[in-house]
Amino acid sequence: MSTRTDAQAQQPVQDTTTGQDPARLPARASGGSAWTLVARREVMVKLTDRSFLVGTAVTLALIVGALALQVVLSGHTSTSKIVASSPAAVTMVDKLAGQASTLDKSVKVELVRSPSDAAAKAAVQDEDADAWLRQTSSGWELTTKESADTSLLTVVQQVVRADTIDRNADAAGTTLAALEQGSTVATTQLVGDAKESQLSQLMGFAFAFLFYIAALTFGITLASSVVEEKQSRIVEIIAGAIPLRQLLAGKIAGNTVLAVGQMAIYVGVAMVGLAFTDYSGLIAGVSGTVGWFLAFFLAGFVALSCLWAVAGALASRTEDLQSTQMPVTMLVMLMFFGGMFLDGTFRTIASFVPPVSALLMPIRMLDGGVAWWEPVLAMVLLVGFALLLVLAAERVYRRALMQTGGKLSLKEAWRLED
Repeated sequence: MSTRTDAQAQQPVQDTTTGQDPARLPARASGGSAWTLVARREVMVKLTDRSFLVGTAVTLALIVGALALQVVLSGHTSTSKIVASSPAAVTMVDKLAGQASTLDKSVKVELVRSPSDAAAKAAVQDEDADAWLRQTSSGWELTTKESADTSLLTVVQQVVRADTIDRNADAAGTTLAALEQGSTVATTQLVGDAKESQLSQLMGFAFAFLFYIAALTFGITLASSVVEEKQSRIVEIIAGAIPLRQLLAGKIAGNTVLAVGQMAIYVGVAMVGLAFTDYSGLIAGVSGTVGWFLAFFLAGFVALSCLWAVAGALASRTEDLQSTQMPVTMLVMLMFFGGMFLDGTFRTIASFVPPVSALLMPIRMLDGGVAWWEPVLAMVLLVGFALLLVLAAERVYRRALMQTGGKLSLKEAWRLED
């Protein structure tokens, strides 16, 4: 049996999650400054964590990739070679070549002449042409080797239909314009326009998704850190040097700085990327809403961080964490799906209810029609809720953190004596 030497006994206890000496860490700070030291520790540990850096880089790459794909698709033009084997087909394909780009800027048509139907069919079969357009007894037929490109098919149908109706109208002694008079349906909307609506939907989903990912990623990390320090008894060393409320404040502050900083980077990169898309002219109109989103994210994340910290304190072992953090996970999922699917009056009401308002109010602002006082009121309610939650969480965290006899319920932790 081996025994520890005096030198080994004097070695400091190491934090298994950070590799640092928890006894020395708070000893450098005193009074109200202790939480700042804990916050710096949380930040530095994360910034030196390879998985965190890789995850951030991957997310940024996905954002940049999605925006780059949007730019490529918006400027991409596909040239389709259409073969014609009769004078009538040549005339029709020639009209297609002249009108295709006007109807759809991503479609360009090139005429390929063929001496016979058999040669035209062989050209499509051998992929020397993309399609064969020919006139039949009942109309026109577009033949492709496999399924026809949707954009090309739409353009062909529009041009053929317009030309055919024009010919029929001329034969009947009238004009195409006279036949179509009063038949068009224009679209309009009370708030914004079609492109603004598309951008609002895109940004709304991005807000919800990024909030969901950040809340889960940082929240689970925070709860795991709390329960690991508790299970390894390191927290008892820390508690001998600083008040537990200072430890809680530092953990929440550190993770909030990281989460908000990461979110600001994501949003900043996305806004720069939008400048290179068709939505570039709308960036100024949504920049204010982006600022509100970051503010709501800050307040909402502080509130959720308190819940994650409590979830970690209620558990005595890492195995208990799954059950203690389940209510918080469900709340975050409720916020995400609420932001995606709530509509009408329910959406309006929920945008004032904390902490769901942290996500729903910015999404409502993207849609427009929100009075200036609504985000102000929602923010006041959210900040008030976060402050109350901080006070309640501090009591539960402080009382549950030193209890190692088993998993605690929220009710049991609240009733514990200091």
